[in-house]
Amino acid sequence: MGCCGSSEQKQREWKPLEDRSCTDIPWLIIFTLFCIGMACIAGFSISTGAASRLISGYDSYGNTCGQKNGKIEGVELSGRDQTNNKYVFFLDPCNIDILNRKIKSMALCVSRCPDIELKTYTDVKKFALQNGSELCSYDIPVSKYPSHGERSKKCPKLPVPPSNSLPVFHRCTPVDISCYAQFAEAFVTFVSDNSMLHRVIAGVMASKEIIMGLCVLALVLSIILMVVIRYISVVLVWILTALVVLGSIGGTGVLWWLYVDHRTNLTDQTGTSPTPQQQVATDNVQALLVYAIFATVFTVILLLLLFFMRKRVALTITLFHVAGKVFTHLPLLALQPFWTFLSLMLFWVSWLGVLLFLGTAGSPVQSEEAGLVEYRMSGPLQYMVWYHAVGLIWISQFILACQQMTVAGAVVTYYFTRNKSELPMTPIVSSMLCLTRYHLGTVAKGSFIITLVEIPRLILTYIHNQLKGKENACARCMLKSCICCLWCLKKCLMYLNQNAYTATAINSTSFCTSARDAFFILVENALRVATINTVGDFVLFLGKVLIVSCTAFVGVLSLNYQRDYTVWVLPLLIVCLFSWLVAHCFLSVFEIVVDVLFLCFAVDTKHNDGSPGREFYMDKALMEFVEDSKNMAGRDQPEADGDGREMKPMTHGGGTFA
Repeated sequence: MGCCGSSEQKQREWKPLEDRSCTDIPWLIIFTLFCIGMACIAGFSISTGAASRLISGYDSYGNTCGQKNGKIEGVELSGRDQTNNKYVFFLDPCNIDILNRKIKSMALCVSRCPDIELKTYTDVKKFALQNGSELCSYDIPVSKYPSHGERSKKCPKLPVPPSNSLPVFHRCTPVDISCYAQFAEAFVTFVSDNSMLHRVIAGVMASKEIIMGLCVLALVLSIILMVVIRYISVVLVWILTALVVLGSIGGTGVLWWLYVDHRTNLTDQTGTSPTPQQQVATDNVQALLVYAIFATVFTVILLLLLFFMRKRVALTITLFHVAGKVFTHLPLLALQPFWTFLSLMLFWVSWLGVLLFLGTAGSPVQSEEAGLVEYRMSGPLQYMVWYHAVGLIWISQFILACQQMTVAGAVVTYYFTRNKSELPMTPIVSSMLCLTRYHLGTVAKGSFIITLVEIPRLILTYIHNQLKGKENACARCMLKSCICCLWCLKKCLMYLNQNAYTATAINSTSFCTSARDAFFILVENALRVATINTVGDFVLFLGKVLIVSCTAFVGVLSLNYQRDYTVWVLPLLIVCLFSWLVAHCFLSVFEIVVDVLFLCFAVDTKHNDGSPGREFYMDKALMEFVEDSKNMAGRDQPEADGDGREMKPMTHGGGTFA
């Protein structure tokens, strides 16, 4: 019996790109029904009038601006005709609690936002008489603005700053951003006063062209690095190895030297009467001895691992070299981050819009504190929000999984096509069409598994943040441990999913069968996997650091010629953050290519040995690696015997070649 109840032969032959069939159709049906549910929620939130409340806004009495309104029971000033009053005006625009989604300031529907500063209530009265825009509560006559007893609560806070309406959302927002400095201070902790905030924002605005240019530079450097990394990977790997060896040996030598030096000084003082300082020195000598022994054992183990894994380090270098070739043959791979990012942004924007619609689709409730009306979700709406939240995770993971499957399909086609001139004109497009036609169910199932792990992790993270400072140490430790375990499980499952997608692209099998086959191959090549994931990830990390460093260096030189401001912190921070994100997006695609190539190589060496009828599919560089390894094994028979399981494919066609 196969995985998840599927019946598969245990010794099934791999037939790359030969048989193509639909996989995991039930999961495609489930995912389609789930998406239909998401569409129904979006339609409900829009049809219930929530869209108009979100776009047009509503006042503190439940009246939607720009239209006629029905009466709300218990709210005297509700049910007003606000057709001519299309803008939402907040009496105190700086008193809005965004984090808790509570309106602390009274909101009114007005016909025009005040475009000049109003310093007194007399000025507010003149503005209302001249423009017909009443800025105080509806139950206060315009003539009573300067003298009404409740003007401090139901009239705007003085001075009223000049404001403009937002292009789509009809809210009056102050022109002077200093009004929102208190919100910025919550995110920018180094701001001590508004003058600092003004200088920082002025710096960003004055350098916006430089920031955009540096972001483009980071994009270009990332694309260039993906092509040339095959030439510098050898240097980076051996520099890393040399630094690790020299650092471990040097650190061990320093610890032993400190131990001998402290012990000599302690021996010279043995004739004197014992003092507290001598006791401390004795403890230090013992601690240095333990540290030195531990460092020695660690160094010896590390050197042995490097010696026995030297061939696998060479395989990592070879895979990086071949991955660079893949990008030269499949240049559209470099555009994958663009399509994925664009798809995610479109989905996230639409998801956020529906969430905002749902947030205003609730029933009007009058608060007991200030008597203001808010729309709160209750009953079925709350379940819709939870359903919508699950959709955010599942569909986001589905989009990312589609990228992985698309890249895997293109690289598999490249690897298992012996004559590269017979490759499809656009392997990426062919892979996307193959994914759409055959394997959307597999992608839906794999992304759902990640969702099952991500949901409890996010819930525990939310609980931990809400209870911060309230729970005891034991509960805090347990929560962090659970969050960490779920994070590790998610990473392991994502790696297994990625290899399962590769197995599906090779053999067109279902998700469970592909995951099982990929898992067995990874276990058989555990040392290789460890080497590629450690050495390879570190090389890619150095590549990211290189891109960020080059971009930051050019940024410093460019900003040095911009003398309009002195604060460089935020512009450089924006540039460095964007360059890191861009480098991560592009090099993550490179990492996927390396992982796909490795699984293809493992399958190739397991089922082929180079003999007639069982020729290798691999690239010339990988072929040279295999030949060098075979020659080395022939000269060093004991080592081959010690790792004979991996050497079998060259002679017997079983196992995995080292």
